Amino acid sequence: MTQFSVHDAKTNLSRLIAQALAGGDVVIARGNIPVVRLVPLEPRGHRQFGALKGKIAMGEHFDEPLPDDELDGWNPA
Repeated sequence: MTQFSVHDAKTNLSRLIAQALAGGDVVIARGNIPVVRLVPLEPRGHRQFGALKGKIAMGEHFDEPLPDDELDGWNPA
């Protein structure tokens, strides 16, 4: 574990980010008390248009009007 003061972290932020991305354990301390650990984020998944094509189907009655008793639940009195 590599520990840096807040001042050193501000001065060397780019280097500390590179160290964390390389798998290093970077801790930032106030005085001698560790307060923050710098860790890389997990990458977000990539969205692909049409990824669910053919996996989702609508029922044949999907576009039909709702019955009156169900419509009443959607329209407040």
